[in-house]
Amino acid sequence: MLTVVSPEACPALVLNADFRPLSYFPLSLWCWQDAVKAVFLDRVNIVSEYERTVRSPSSEIRLPSVVSLREYVRPARHPAFTRFNVFLRDRFSCQYCGSSDDLTFDHLIPRALGGQTTWENVVAACSPCNLRKGGHHPRKTNMWPAQMPYRPTVFDLQKNGRLFPPNYLHESWLDYLYWDTELEP
Repeated sequence: MLTVVSPEACPALVLNADFRPLSYFPLSLWCWQDAVKAVFLDRVNIVSEYERTVRSPSSEIRLPSVVSLREYVRPARHPAFTRFNVFLRDRFSCQYCGSSDDLTFDHLIPRALGGQTTWENVVAACSPCNLRKGGHHPRKTNMWPAQMPYRPTVFDLQKNGRLFPPNYLHESWLDYLYWDTELEP
């Protein structure tokens, strides 16, 4: 049986010039149109291709499945302080009970007690734990996070992002995604 693969199902993995993904979580992917445009603008090298081709009146190109940037993009040293990045740092689990359901964030030292909204004072927490701790100091509730909050590096978030692979990984991407893992004999 012949299966027809639409171009929409052909995203390209985007690697930096050093052949590391720009991002692990979310995985650095471009739609096929952006990948083809970058090829024609000479901004990327094609590393791997799908069997699928697209045509214009004057040319035909196989869709890129992996591209690498021609110029190295220096990653930021410290990621932005966002709700998503707090969850990623804390591996999408409540730092009080370990649940991954109904996540929000909690100020370790409540704002009412002078706590600030910073990397060093905010942890992922499920709603029940957040309500139970309320606006109290951890000492009063005896609720201490499994991991004390800290300002992560981009490397920390990438390492955690590798723990949550996307639902779909094309076989041509596998050599570039977990490149620092031990090779099988």
